[in-house]
Amino acid sequence: MLFFSLVIAAVCLQRMGELLLAARNARYVRSIGGVEIGAGHYKYIVLFHVLFFASLIAEVASTNPTAVLPAWWAYSFGLFLAAQLLRYWCIRSLGKRWNTRILVIPGEQPIRRGPYRVMRHTNYLVVAVELITLPLTFSAATTAIVFTIFNAWLLLRVRIPLEEKVVYESEK
Repeated sequence: MLFFSLVIAAVCLQRMGELLLAARNARYVRSIGGVEIGAGHYKYIVLFHVLFFASLIAEVASTNPTAVLPAWWAYSFGLFLAAQLLRYWCIRSLGKRWNTRILVIPGEQPIRRGPYRVMRHTNYLVVAVELITLPLTFSAATTAIVFTIFNAWLLLRVRIPLEEKVVYESEK
């Protein structure tokens, strides 16, 4: 249970730090003329992530109260850690334009460095990997399945189409 508690605490601290960074970056982008697109659904994205952690904690507490690690834990946790490396590469590559919101600077081209040279929505890959691997590390299969499915819907039906329209439309 100690490992589980430490991991959850570390990831929650990481997320809080990312929200602070996103807020700072948002102030910067807005100060140079950036505008937010899709602000109406942002609260649902935040709620989704809060519910993910609540579900993960509740499932582990109810089905695996001592948080015994499954035989595969090192593989799933290793993939989770690899996703964190990719997350920080995304943040570094986007610099002050990295955000949890969709912020667009009119007339600016999308950034094409780092992982964005090969994949437009790299940070969403990171989130998808996390939603599967973190719960599986602690045998929380229901959380992994439910949140992976909902995340796929959210990304494919809401976020990615919106970003494609507003961020990459100017390239056409």
